[in-house]
Amino acid sequence: GFYLMVWGFFKKLVIADNVGVIANKVFALSDPAFEMLWAGVFAFAIQIYADFSAYTDIARGSSRWLGFELTQNFDHPYMARNPADFWRRWNISLSTWFRDYLYIPLGGNRGSGLRVRVNLFVVFFLCGLWHGASWNFAIWGVFHGLMLVLERGRLGRWSDAAPSLVSSAYTILIVMVGWVFFRAETLSGAITYLKAMFYKGGGHGLSPQLAAALDP
Repeated sequence: GFYLMVWGFFKKLVIADNVGVIANKVFALSDPAFEMLWAGVFAFAIQIYADFSAYTDIARGSSRWLGFELTQNFDHPYMARNPADFWRRWNISLSTWFRDYLYIPLGGNRGSGLRVRVNLFVVFFLCGLWHGASWNFAIWGVFHGLMLVLERGRLGRWSDAAPSLVSSAYTILIVMVGWVFFRAETLSGAITYLKAMFYKGGGHGLSPQLAAALDP
């Protein structure tokens, strides 16, 4: 229990709080360079994982001192081979709750293919709203629901057959796109950020912006 608590505080205070400075600075820039756009998203991806998993580790460690064993809540999610695998590894307690109390009562995998797809959309739309009542979170949830729907077809068969390095890189890319909606202040800001990520940001120079991002 003590080890888990120390590891949790380390992830929160040393990792999450420091990379969070980079993410906050980059997302606040008005005209970031292309490299900084991607650096900001990766920084936020590390921050949110270190934050969430740190809280879980601290809770698990303290509960052990009291004689209770809580389940593991994160299982190396960024090593997932596809979006479905990511959600089996990310915030497991929340994913399990939505599966048991919403997805299965709606019909789960039973019924027609259209019904299953509707169930996925409903679950992930509500999962997005659970994180906050805004269009950003709603789109984030629907985006992941859409990817899970596509995974049930040819895209899923492709990712299963692809080398693990390729499928993991594809999954990380999908997750990074989703994190932009999760982190951006507004929906228009998220769309602008994504456009610059994939169509070359118009920023001028990397070094001055990197220095500003690293300055707490």
